[in-house]
Formats: sequence, C-alpha cells, structure tokens
Amino acid sequence: MEVPIRILSLFCLALLAVPAAWSQPSDPFLWLEEIEGEKQLDWVRKQNARSLAELKADPRFAPMEQEALEILTSKERIPLGSIRGDALYNFWQDDEHVRGLWRRASLKSYRAGKPKWETLLDVDALAQAEGKNWIYHGADCLGPDYERCLIELSPGGSDAGVIREYSLKHKRFIDDGFTVPLGKNSAAWLDADTLLVSSDWGEGRTDSGYPRSVRKWARGQAFADADEVFAGEKGDVSSSAYVLRRKGATYPIVTRATTFYEAERYWLRDDGKLTALPFPKRARIAGVIDGRLLAQLLEPWSYQGESYPQGALVALRLKDMKAESVFAAGRSQAVSGVGVGKTGVFVSLLDDVVGKVLRLTRGDDGWTAKEIDAPPNGVVNIAAADSDRDDFFLLTESLTTPQTLHHVSEDDKLSTVTSLPPLYDASDVAVEQHFASSADGTQVPYFVMGRKDVLAKGDAPTIQYGYGGFLIPILPVYYADPARPQHGALSGKLWVSRGGVLVLANIRGGGEYGPRWHEAALLENRQRAYEDFFAVSEDLIERGVTSPKKLGAVGRSNGGLLMGVVLTQRPDLYNAIDCGVPLFDMKRYHKLLAGASWMAEFGDPDDSEQWEFIEKYSPYQNLKPGKSYPKVLFYTSTKDDRVHPGHARKAAALLAEYGYDFYYYENIEGGHGGTANQQQLAMRTALEFAYFASQLMPAEE
Repeated sequence: MEVPIRILSLFCLALLAVPAAWSQPSDPFLWLEEIEGEKQLDWVRKQNARSLAELKADPRFAPMEQEALEILTSKERIPLGSIRGDALYNFWQDDEHVRGLWRRASLKSYRAGKPKWETLLDVDALAQAEGKNWIYHGADCLGPDYERCLIELSPGGSDAGVIREYSLKHKRFIDDGFTVPLGKNSAAWLDADTLLVSSDWGEGRTDSGYPRSVRKWARGQAFADADEVFAGEKGDVSSSAYVLRRKGATYPIVTRATTFYEAERYWLRDDGKLTALPFPKRARIAGVIDGRLLAQLLEPWSYQGESYPQGALVALRLKDMKAESVFAAGRSQAVSGVGVGKTGVFVSLLDDVVGKVLRLTRGDDGWTAKEIDAPPNGVVNIAAADSDRDDFFLLTESLTTPQTLHHVSEDDKLSTVTSLPPLYDASDVAVEQHFASSADGTQVPYFVMGRKDVLAKGDAPTIQYGYGGFLIPILPVYYADPARPQHGALSGKLWVSRGGVLVLANIRGGGEYGPRWHEAALLENRQRAYEDFFAVSEDLIERGVTSPKKLGAVGRSNGGLLMGVVLTQRPDLYNAIDCGVPLFDMKRYHKLLAGASWMAEFGDPDDSEQWEFIEKYSPYQNLKPGKSYPKVLFYTSTKDDRVHPGHARKAAALLAEYGYDFYYYENIEGGHGGTANQQQLAMRTALEFAYFASQLMPAEE
C-alpha cells in the first residue's frame, strides 16, 4: 500500500498585535483579505473583465487556448495510477469527463498496453445528481479485497474536503457508512470497521489550520465519541495518521508535525500503545519491508553508535529498533522517489538533475544497489509498484521526448507498455543543460529548450521558470498531471513552436541535489534562491540566448513569491512577469490560511530578528512608486484555501495605487492551482502564453 502523501502536499504549502518598535505603516488594502465579501468580489470581477478583455483580444489567444485544450484533454495521454491487488486504479479527465472518472483495469490488460477500463465513480454524474461542484481528491481502499474505499471530494476545488465511504461492489456511497465532515482532514483504514481520523472535534485546529487530534473511530460509533489516540499542540502544523500494510501485517503510524519539515512519529501497536520512532525529526517514511520501516533522512542521524548521512535511505527493524543503511546518495545525487516491492526497493535518483533508477536488495552482507538500464538524459519516475510484486512500472520522458511507460520485470528487463504520441513537433527542437555561477560562486544548473534555428540566431523571446522551495525539484518533464505551462508539451506547442525559448532554473531551495540544496536557501538565506534565479538570467543574456527586453519570468505559489522578488529587486532584467497564486505580503503570510505551516521555510515575521531578513525581500513591502516595473500578470483563485488570494489582490491594488498597469485574473472557483478542470486550465494557460507573446513578441515571430 502506498504511503498517503496528500496531506504532505497540502502543507506544500486573527490579527495579532505587532510590537510598536518595528511596526509597519497601516495596510490600506487589508480589506481585500476578506475572501468572498461582495465588495471584494466586485473588485475581482472588474479586474477580471478588464484584463481578460485585453488578453483574449490578442489574435494568438484563441488558437493557444484550443491547442492547450487538445493537449490537456487528449485521450492519448498515458493513464497512470496505483496498483491494488491485480488491478491498476486511475483517475481520468478529458473533454467528455470534465470532473473526471475514477476507474480501474486489470494489470494484465494494462501491461499489454490495452487497458480495459471499468468505471468506479463518475464525478460529473455525481456532481449533477447531488447538485454540488465536486472535485475528486483521491481514494484509499482497504486491502486485500479492496471492496470498501474512502473517497475524498472537495467543493469547488479547495484543499478542504468531505471523506465518504464507498462500495466498489455496488458502486455507490454507503448510506450509513463512514463520513468525515468537511475540513482539511485525513482518514485511514485501521481495519474494516475502524478508521484513524485526524479532524477537529471542538478543540480547535492548529495555527496552520490543520487537525490537532488523531482519533480511532469505530463503525456505529458517533463521530463526536471517537476515541483519542494522540493530541498535538496548537502551535504545531498538524497531527495525522496513516497505515502501512505488508503481508497481512498492519503498521499504523501517527505523525505530529511540529513544523513543516520536523515531525515526531509513533508506531501504534496492537495494544493501543504508542511507541516513539527514533528517526530524526527531519525524515520521510517511505514504506515497510520485512518488518523494517524505510525512511529518507533530511538531516544527518546518529543512532546507536552509527552515523547516517543526510539524504540517505535507512531501514529500522521494528521488533528491536535496530537500524541499517539502505542507500546513500552521492554529492551530485538526490533520491527523488521510492517504491517498495515484495523483496526489493526501487529508487528513482537525480544525478545533476538527470534521472536514473535503482533496484535495492538485501542480502547477508547488507543492501546492494543495481542500476536499471533506463533511457538516459531524461526524467525517470517509478509509475507504480506494489509490495506483493517484484516487477513495477517506470515512466521516462524529457522536454522533447513524450512519456513512455515501461514494465520492469523481476530480473530488470524493460519492455515498452505504451508511449504518448508527440503532442507537438519537436524534430527541430534542442534541449541544453548549462550551469550559471551564482553570487556566492555556487554552480546552478538550468535547462534551455528552443528551436535550433532560434537558439542559433539568439536574442529570442524567452520565458524563465523557477520555484526554489520546499525541497521540490524542478524537472524537465514532457507532461504531468496536473499540467503546468512549463511542461514540454504545453510550452513546446504554445511557445517554442512560435519561436520562443523556455528555461527551467534549478535554483537552491528546491530538491535537485537533495536536502542540502533546500537548506541552503532557508530562512535568513532565502536571498540565495533569488540570486540563483538572477544568475541564470544573466547567464542567458551573456550567452546571447535573449536580452532583457525579450526575457520573461514565471512562477507560482512559492514561485509566485519568487516573481514578486524578481519584480521588486531586478525589474531591469525582465520585460514580463507571470505571478501565479503567489505569496506576496510576507508580513502577514503566517496569519492567512495555511501560512503558519511554512514558518520553517521563511521564518516568523512576528519575531523582530527574523522580520529583519524577511522584510528585505517581502515583495509587498518593497513595491515602490516611480520604478520601471514591467506589466505584471497576476492570477489566483477565490477558492484557494492554501495560499490566500489576498496576496495577489493586495499586490495588484498597490501597483494600481502607484500608477502601474498590470493584468489580473482570479478564478472564482478552483483550488490552489487556480483551476478546477481542464477547460479552466486551458484558458488560463493560454492567458499566460498570450501575455508573454504580447510582452515579448509584439508581432508574430
């Protein structure tokens, strides 16, 4: 069974008095933080109407939107999913199924490349029947028969959802089954009649807006009467639980996340007692094999006289709490994914941001690693693995090479299952990897994608993408769900084919070189990530790839914060900035929605010493009148309950106050991605590329 990671991805993520000695001027746009007030939404609608009218009037918008929609709804996309028993489960959206189908196919038909799909839940039909804009958030099914499932549905695409018990046999929700009320909750099967649930039972949530309590909820028991297993503190990020299963054994794990990266972990024994796990607080549980918990270390670990390096994969034998090393990544490497099989462990690896895959097996002399002969110079991901099997599925791709799904046999032979047909013509497109020297001399890798004739000519309209945070690596993928404009297929079709260049900057703060690359840009060192991004831009200009008049920048969420810094610190380098679902007001980010959970990344603005370094880059506090800012595009979502839409609203309003022009689009429905379905995503993607075209390609080139 997979380790549930959705709650991790959600982290991904009341006004208090401010000491007078370092208080800031009053915020004239604080009123825009009220999310769904009529005055606020009226402001949003006016900004939307003005901006959409201009951007959609560009003659390139309509064909771009159609191209994006064809890619996003292509029935040729590779259906990926999870192995449960002898079937693969997949969630699928296309032009006929806007909200999507949850379905399954036998592994036999899937491996043959001709899956025979059985629909389990039609979310569009459900939304129509119940009169609610349901967005599918995932399912957890109880093995070994996988007949009962917990399905999470979100109203409108927010992070908060309702968890309901579903019968696969009857293909309907169970009237008297388990139902966890709306919230940022989680639930996992302990057994057929018991759940481990993290929710709010009246004690209030954490300052980050997540549950503080984990309870054991028995079938037939009132939700309010569920028995408490663990309770955290209000200042924590969250408390949650998940259950690992292996050969009939059950391993419930309770997690108290004290910060975004640090957590206490407990093994819930059969007698109901919690045993603290000795892993360091900065670690990730990756699975279980032979009674051993696997964990990836995000910090060095000294345990029982042994030292284990940061980034290593280790195993802890639960019966006696003895640890052993499984795999240690090299200096240029980072573990990017882990799958657990019947007798081995599968690891996807980054080596200078190029993918590899290993099979790790345990023998009398410890663990050994064997590299599997996967296609070189691309992205390699474990697509699906299962603890009852030693074969698995592997996905390979690059910016110019469509996804290919491979089956890896027990003896590591690769066979092609299916390939995604080309979604754009890459026959004349080249991808290059270069390294830029940052302000402190660090070598920062980046990828350049463009038509060969365009790269040879130079001074091309160029979009540079960056993120630089939360240990997330930025990889040169062809296509992934949810799709992003920087993916090869969308950027290749909508931008590169029109004579543009795409750049992916692997700046510090991300996970391209593991935890050390992330830690290099934490807290007081945040500026390093921004210096890395600027270094890539300057290197592009020095190489003659582009020039400031033809260089644009794009980022979202934490990358939207990056775009705010780009705007305020180096507007001389860029002529277009696409700032999506951004953090922007870092004085108040921790008071808005899930913001408090990210203080381990950025710091605490209420601490005067930490505010001193945050204030230097916080975009909202550094916007000034009389500067030569490029015309920015902001986009956000009213329903985003992770990054507050007030960030983008206030940024736009302050720019207007200072007399700057800008574009602004806020989707009234759609979660943190700013979209709730592929039609909305196609429209917004076209807006982004039409914006860049208008700023960097005044005429069709």
